[in-house]
Amino acid sequence: MNAISKSLWHAYLAVAVTRFKMVLQYRAAAFAGFGTQLFWGFIKVMVFVAFFEATNEVQPMTFSEVLVYIWLGQGLLALLPWNVDAEIANDIRTGGVVYELLRPLDLYSFWFARTLAFRAAPTLLRLTPMLIFAYWVLPLIGFSEWALPLPDSFASGLLFVFSVVATLALSTAFTMVMHVALIWTISGEGFNRMMPGIVPVFAGLIVPLPLFPDWLQPFLYWQPFRGMADVPFRIYSGHIPVDEAFFEIAMQWFWFAVIVVLGYRLLIRARTRLVVQGG
Repeated sequence: MNAISKSLWHAYLAVAVTRFKMVLQYRAAAFAGFGTQLFWGFIKVMVFVAFFEATNEVQPMTFSEVLVYIWLGQGLLALLPWNVDAEIANDIRTGGVVYELLRPLDLYSFWFARTLAFRAAPTLLRLTPMLIFAYWVLPLIGFSEWALPLPDSFASGLLFVFSVVATLALSTAFTMVMHVALIWTISGEGFNRMMPGIVPVFAGLIVPLPLFPDWLQPFLYWQPFRGMADVPFRIYSGHIPVDEAFFEIAMQWFWFAVIVVLGYRLLIRARTRLVVQGG
């Protein structure tokens, strides 16, 4: 790697670290988000308690595996690409994106570094108290049957960490497509209203994907949102065995590469027809 490439990578890393530290300052918002997600976590647990008590049929997942889906899903909710970065949206709306184009940096990589921090920082702030509550507090207050189980094995836990890293990359890449699309849509409100109804469903946060009808499983298996929740959660619980987890993680990185190429090509096209406020 030559000196210019190294300096560029240092610049992108500095952007990501600075943005990460900035987002970490919003602790009150993170605490409020934790409270909201904890409330909805209890609602989901009670729904599935009723479901498993009411059915006599053998289900594709056990209640313990569904608990993994619920608590990890609530803790990692901010990781999913269901909204856009308000600062990037504002730069596009006000014409500030022109200054970004003048920087001696690749715009896609510059935005990617910011978006990576935008996804990672609030997730870290909410995931930590959620894990503490789901692991330790629930058993202490008499709800041990609702607590988050430990990973199925040490290997499953380790592969879960690798899968979450792939999830972060995949979600960032998809958020980048949304950011680039803002150049045409101007306002990010459309995405902020539409994506919360799409991403959680196809990622499996509303209903775990294995519980969907059999005729829908082929589509659910090959769509990219599966790699944002279904894959890491099922690796954690052992529903995806260790020997199959490597292929699943490889699929996450495959979709990451596809979506990065898509986002980069969209940005190249957008730069040729960019119109900012005032003409």
